[in-house]
Amino acid sequence: MELRTYGNTGMKVSTLGFGGSEIRDASKTDVEKLLNRALDAGLNMIDTAECYGDSEEKIGDVLAHRRDEYYLFTKCGHAAGVNGPDWDAKVLEQTIDRSLKRLKTDYVDVVHLHSCSEEVLRQGDVIEVLQRAKEAGKTRFIGYSGDTTDALYAIRTGVFDSLETSLNIADQEAIELTLPEARKRNMGIIAKRPIANVAWMYDTVTEDNYAYDYWKRLNELKYDFLTEESQRAVEFALRFTLSTEGVHTAIVGTAKPDRWKQNADLVAKGPLEQELYDAIRERWRKVSRTDWTGCI
Repeated sequence: MELRTYGNTGMKVSTLGFGGSEIRDASKTDVEKLLNRALDAGLNMIDTAECYGDSEEKIGDVLAHRRDEYYLFTKCGHAAGVNGPDWDAKVLEQTIDRSLKRLKTDYVDVVHLHSCSEEVLRQGDVIEVLQRAKEAGKTRFIGYSGDTTDALYAIRTGVFDSLETSLNIADQEAIELTLPEARKRNMGIIAKRPIANVAWMYDTVTEDNYAYDYWKRLNELKYDFLTEESQRAVEFALRFTLSTEGVHTAIVGTAKPDRWKQNADLVAKGPLEQELYDAIRERWRKVSRTDWTGCI
C-alpha cells in the first residue's frame, strides 16, 4: 500500500484509509476480522466519530493491542448522548474524553470538528477546545471535517492541520473551492465518500437515503464507465478520487471483512489515466449545477 506524507504533520498515511461509520451495525467478530486483516494488508489510518454509534468502542475493543501500528482519527461536535447541546464547549471536552476512553487510548492523532458551521467557528470556543486538547496531549493534531464555504472559512483560519471533505465523481466542488486553499497551507487532506456511496448501482433510491443526492446527480452525469462491470466502475471512481491533486488518503467505510483488501487491490493500480480523469472533470463542468455543493 502506497504511503503519502500527510501535509505538515509528518505522518505517512496509507492512500486507502478506513471509515468507521458502517461498523456500528456489524458484529464484533466481523469488525475484528475486517480491521486486523486490513492492518495486515497495509492499512495504517482509521477514521471514526463520536456520533457513529458504537464504532469507537468496537475499534478500541479489537485494535487497542495494535495501537502503534495505525494512525487514529476521530471527530467531535455532536453531543451524541452527552447532556447538553451540540457545539457547547463543555460538551465538546466531554465527548473528546469519552472518545479516548472508548478507543482505549491516551491520544488520537487527529480530532476533527464534525461539519461545524462558519457561524459556530467564528465564535471561537470550539477551536479553543481542540487547541487545549492538543496542548494536553489528547490529540497530536486538529482538523476540520466538512464541505462548502464552511470548510473554506475553516481552512482560512490557519489553525487546522487537517481537512476531511467529500470528494468523488458525483461531488467535485472541493476540487476548486477548498483543496487549493488547503494545499497552500500544506494541510493533510482526507477524501470522504470517495466512491459516491456506489449510488449508481441502485435502480431507485428514496429521498431519505444517504446516497440519494449522488444517485440523482449520477443519473444526469451518465459517465460511460459506470456501465461496466461493478468492480471496474468502483475502481475508476476510487482511482479518480485518489488522483486528485492534494488528496493524501481516501476513507472507505465497510462492514465486510474482505472489502478493504479488495479496494486496496484496486488502488494499487495507481493513478487514473489522465485522459479519463480529464473526461470525468469535463463532464462534471458541463452537467453540474450551482446547487451541486459538497454533501455533508
